[in-house]
Amino acid sequence: MCLSEVMPHRSELYEDVPSVCWPIVYSPDYNITFMGLEKLHPFDAGKWGKVINFLKEEKLIGDDLIVQAREATDEDLLVVHTRRYLNKLKWSFVVATITEIPPVLFLPNFLVQRKVLKPLRTQTGGTIMFLFERVPGVSKATIIDLDAHQGNGHERDFMDDQRVYIMDAYNRYIYPGDGFAKRAIKRKVELEWGTEDTEYLQKVHTHVEGALNELKPDIIVYNAGTDILDGDPLGGLAISPQGIVKRDEVVFKAARSRRIPILMVTSGGYQKRTARIIADSILNLHNLGLIDKE
Repeated sequence: MCLSEVMPHRSELYEDVPSVCWPIVYSPDYNITFMGLEKLHPFDAGKWGKVINFLKEEKLIGDDLIVQAREATDEDLLVVHTRRYLNKLKWSFVVATITEIPPVLFLPNFLVQRKVLKPLRTQTGGTIMFLFERVPGVSKATIIDLDAHQGNGHERDFMDDQRVYIMDAYNRYIYPGDGFAKRAIKRKVELEWGTEDTEYLQKVHTHVEGALNELKPDIIVYNAGTDILDGDPLGGLAISPQGIVKRDEVVFKAARSRRIPILMVTSGGYQKRTARIIADSILNLHNLGLIDKE
């Protein structure tokens, strides 16, 4: 059975994308901005808009060339979440706990739904839209997780699922340290505090090539977290901006050489300068012919 066949409902997230559009899915609704609440967490909740603006300044894209993301509905979310969990999100204190922003506790839940959860649902919808629009039949997938943190969420989701191959490179000393979830990792790369460009890029190259040689998937889901950046308060690694750009290049070249479609999500990054780095990486991938409108 194909992964793309597991669709217990009719979703509005899938649509025909005009061929003139770049393979960039975005909506202004991605960005969380409300009374300064977004400043109470180290994550830059408006970085996606900044990335898009940088790309517009470089004349790479315009509003008419971006694929507009749609908000995921409860029916979409129930594919992976329980009704009980979604109902819990109707309580502001639950959302405050999940987002690690205590003042959310004091907001009426209708505002929490509109200003906090709608952006998150739209980001989810954009990811799903790209995956299933660009790849018509998926029976095997590889997750390449290069965020600084262990990806224990998807690891628990796909525990013992032989259709999904997971490579995860992360700082071994930071959150979450989920020993149970590590059982799902097929290729584990545990990094030391302060790992720098040369060692990091060598390991990324070796293990990305090894993972794709071990199993050729129908799709690569690439978690391109920028919390590996030197100075990140949570990541604990020491990769330069140029190192991040080169890392993305390594992954995309490996995918292109094997003609495997790739979905890149930007994930973690807890410094304001990460938006510029993400934009620079996209521009580099474009200049190298590794992303285009086809």
